[in-house]
Amino acid sequence: FLLHLALTDLGSICTTVPKAMHNSLWGTRTISYAGCAAQLFLFVFFISAELSLLTIMCYDRYVSICKPLHYGTLLGSRACAHMAAAAWASAFLSALL
Repeated sequence: FLLHLALTDLGSICTTVPKAMHNSLWGTRTISYAGCAAQLFLFVFFISAELSLLTIMCYDRYVSICKPLHYGTLLGSRACAHMAAAAWASAFLSALL
């Protein structure tokens, strides 16, 4: 989960910083409609994915602390992969809305 969380942080930074640097270096304040839509979609996508992954990580820590003997059965590698895929899919659907 930490790799996915790092990717969401990197993605949200790479979405906003390049245009902000371009605007500050060249003294412009305009953005095209398509550029604005793409930037907004990607930013909402990465932030939604980050929130979903943080929620899943909370559940992972809860199971490891409160139910340590059942951790292997509740959160196997397959379940973790499904939860990570669900986090990315829910972030995509959230960004579309």
